[in-house]
Amino acid sequence: MLYHLLYPLHHLISVFNLFRYITFRSAMAALTAFLISLIFGPILIKKLKELKIGEKITKGDSPGLDGLHENKKNTPTMGGILILSAILFSTLLWADIFNKYIIIVLFATVWLGVTGFIDDYLKQIKKRSKGLTATAKLTSQILLGLILGIVLFLDPQHSIKLDFPFLKDVSLNLDGIYILFVILVITGSSNAVNLTDGLDGLAIGIVVMVALAFSVLSYVSGNIKFSDYLLIPYIRGSGELTVFCASILGAGLGFLWFNCYPASIFMGDVGSLALGGAIGIVALLIKKELLLMIVGGIFVLEALSVILQIASFRFTKKRIFRIAPLHHHFEFLNWPENKVIVRFWIIASLLALLTLVTLKIR
Repeated sequence: MLYHLLYPLHHLISVFNLFRYITFRSAMAALTAFLISLIFGPILIKKLKELKIGEKITKGDSPGLDGLHENKKNTPTMGGILILSAILFSTLLWADIFNKYIIIVLFATVWLGVTGFIDDYLKQIKKRSKGLTATAKLTSQILLGLILGIVLFLDPQHSIKLDFPFLKDVSLNLDGIYILFVILVITGSSNAVNLTDGLDGLAIGIVVMVALAFSVLSYVSGNIKFSDYLLIPYIRGSGELTVFCASILGAGLGFLWFNCYPASIFMGDVGSLALGGAIGIVALLIKKELLLMIVGGIFVLEALSVILQIASFRFTKKRIFRIAPLHHHFEFLNWPENKVIVRFWIIASLLALLTLVTLKIR
């Protein structure tokens, strides 16, 4: 918004020329989102407490896990409202709001945010223990993927080829299955973050690292000089996604201020579903889908642990892990919660660095 309001005046007031630069607007977007989260965090926490919207620990699935997390009982949840508000306001303020990539990513984020909000609302306000059914949530994700898949498939400027990390000039044309691929990426990334959101600060800390990596990837993908030098596809206009990713970074850090161990608030599905989907759609838009599996390696492992656990028990009646998702398995191995969190953060930071290194190894 400010880009369109103030940059045209740079001939009269030279300082407004700063709004031309994506790096400046991204830094300001991150700072704005951080301050919004930091300022309004205590207000939201207080309001959620008044409404008695708190985490329900006793779910009956695992008495052992319920005992480990007894101290989290009644901690305010639905904090994703704060994260999404900070991201949306900051992006609308500092990004080019007429950029097609910004429009697409905001649409997807709001769609999944609403889905998560309805799920949390049913659990917290209507007191339905399971919220939305798994079928309803999956239907919402698939429908979003179908819409975006069709939009991208019909966009003549968008490539439907799958590029491979570490290799130059090597790609796979997905042709007619591209729409199914988009659905898979969005549902997979959205649910993977949702599964990881089980310990204080774990998911949002990793999201921050992923957002930082994708900020860099978006910038170089939208810069013709850098993309040519790094031998990656140049995607005109995708640099604006740097502002969006920076907003996730800032909002995530602000939320982590309150969500770090011991957490004062949880994000709920309204946050985890939207953030996961946002990361997935950014990967699709800048053609870094396979890099998503590296930078979001922890999310992949968490989702994979659940799939393997279910498959193993169904076919062999034996469990691979003490409990799934993976972070709870380590809790059952008597790792303190904060140790699990920090060690997962360390791995996520290394994966983010590895992802950026792939830009030079081609």
